[in-house]
Amino acid sequence: MTVTVGGLEVADPADAWTRAGFSVDSDAVCRVGGVRIRLAATFNTGTGIVGWSLRGLPTDDPPDDLDGIATTRSVADGVAPATHANGVTAIDHVVLLSPDLNRTVDALAAVGVTPRRERDAELGGRPIRQIFFRFGEVVIEAVGSPETASEGPSTLWGITYLVADIDATAAFFGDRATPVKDAVQPGRRITTLRHHDLGMSVRTAMISARR
Repeated sequence: MTVTVGGLEVADPADAWTRAGFSVDSDAVCRVGGVRIRLAATFNTGTGIVGWSLRGLPTDDPPDDLDGIATTRSVADGVAPATHANGVTAIDHVVLLSPDLNRTVDALAAVGVTPRRERDAELGGRPIRQIFFRFGEVVIEAVGSPETASEGPSTLWGITYLVADIDATAAFFGDRATPVKDAVQPGRRITTLRHHDLGMSVRTAMISARR
């Protein structure tokens, strides 16, 4: 089976996401595309994205964590996407920060996920490597150093959402988002939310559709 993202667990209050233009169900679940984002002001530990549920994991002894990320098996059916006032239609990609990219690639290969492509870039003047994986409708972008490795867990660092109209989305957020600019992906445009201003702990960006 193909491994896909069934859900994300986020240590944020639901009302913060409502203020950010997301529709949140009465059970504190935000349905984005086919993914359930379960919100709670506090989980056992941490802030931001504290875990995920995956469909299609190997049937024999699936891991409790995947390269340090708390992981459960999703047995729920897919969900119907909600309509969001901010224009979000789906998750474009989730950024995974890795202290050891080779270890991350091996961990994902152990559950049947292999890289689709790689890209070298710079961040703050330092070289980084981006390795892209396809989890169904969601792309996972693993980011780390191409030269060094260290111990410690990988983390799910942020979410970039696909929006129907990037200019309308930017207008919705006003000064709580950066000016729209060209994305790295040719022909696409992107804006980044000032998520703390909205009471959100997840780093969040909005991107236009692929041509």
